[in-house]
Amino acid sequence: MEYTIEVFLDDYRIGKLKGTPVESQIDAVFGGELKVVRVKVGEEIKGEVLKAFESARIDSRACITDTPVAFKRAVFDEIVKQKSLGEEVVKAVLARIDEIKELAAKESEYLPAPEIETE
Repeated sequence: MEYTIEVFLDDYRIGKLKGTPVESQIDAVFGGELKVVRVKVGEEIKGEVLKAFESARIDSRACITDTPVAFKRAVFDEIVKQKSLGEEVVKAVLARIDEIKELAAKESEYLPAPEIETE
């Protein structure tokens, strides 16, 4: 089975993909409001991503979601570097998984849960 990792794009990121083979693979979603590229991965890579991040899950579209921002940022950086949406992009990111997990752990420190007032 094939799984997808979606990377959403802002104008800055779209600019970094201009002129690369990836540019033609940018899709518009939500009525054209958002731009996204999709990296397809197989069973083995999906398993490694799910194992690396407790929050990660597979949604009904076979999309790997709820991964940390640090992981998504690393995937985007690798897409730019390799000018590809192939599985090798995620393999390169997984080769640095310890560093990415450290960055992800810092994210949760910086993003405290909202305080909810109860009466």
